[in-house]
Amino acid sequence: MKRFLVLIAAFFFAATLTAQARVYRLGHVVNEKDAFHVAAVKFKELVEKRSHGRIKIQIYPNAQLGDERTLLEELQMGSVDFAIITSGPISNFAPKFAVVDMPFLFKDAKTAYRILDGPIGKDLLKELEKAHLKGLAFAERGFRNLTNNKRPIYKPSDVKGLKIRVMQNPVYVDTFRALGANAVPMAWGDCLTALQQGTIDGQENPINVIYAFKIYETQKYLAMTRHTYAPAVIMMGLNLWKQFSPADQKLLVQCAQEAAEYERAWDASQEAKQLEFIKKQGMVVTYPDIKAFRAAVKPVYDKYRPKFGDYLDRILKAVNQ
Repeated sequence: MKRFLVLIAAFFFAATLTAQARVYRLGHVVNEKDAFHVAAVKFKELVEKRSHGRIKIQIYPNAQLGDERTLLEELQMGSVDFAIITSGPISNFAPKFAVVDMPFLFKDAKTAYRILDGPIGKDLLKELEKAHLKGLAFAERGFRNLTNNKRPIYKPSDVKGLKIRVMQNPVYVDTFRALGANAVPMAWGDCLTALQQGTIDGQENPINVIYAFKIYETQKYLAMTRHTYAPAVIMMGLNLWKQFSPADQKLLVQCAQEAAEYERAWDASQEAKQLEFIKKQGMVVTYPDIKAFRAAVKPVYDKYRPKFGDYLDRILKAVNQ
């Protein structure tokens, strides 16, 4: 009889959990080979396990729920619950956030992680709340490199006149204009079509994107400029965030941070193999004079320093510590 009552109690407990469970939608714009998807899957696994199934997440890759700007708007409205979004488009909603997109800001990934996981990064995530968004953790897009189909790049003058797709972000536009390129801001899905049709000469992205989206099929030259470190944010709508209990809010932040760190490690473990594969596909890889590139983009710092409050100075000081 006692065993029977225990089984009945367990049944009703499980039924209660099932009744309370809710499925949340998480969107990103890249394919299932991409690091964003790795982060999304890990976040889903951690959240569902630690919430004992109360919080379930369904992943929508390949821009099924819209491009990154659309996803940000949908997070604000509550029609999408979670997203993983490159830092670039976020600046259109939280202008000071664009400080992380400054060219040649971080000398290496370890420095970027230290700053973004620390007080400066936490303050930047709070900036998102002004736009009714909630940043949970910094994952990464990675160090961005330049590809084109016209010529190899060794020095800034080699970039002059090239029609280059950049993210919809003024810092990226001004960076490539400073290098003499014709910077064309557009959504990623549109970029892939433009590359295939030859209406643009090139684009800039980390190795993982060049590999995952087979950019080597439409582009001949890859310059390892590492001109910008692009973080990505695991995020949600602020209104949805406020609906969770403090305990579940803590759970979401912890799971997002662990998923971000998992994705970063995965990225690092894959880059050398992906670059070697890209070379074998016939892409010509060059290693430009980075000092010359740094000097060429100095006007970008002069223009944007007043726009970021003390964020840029805080980051530059932290980089050199």
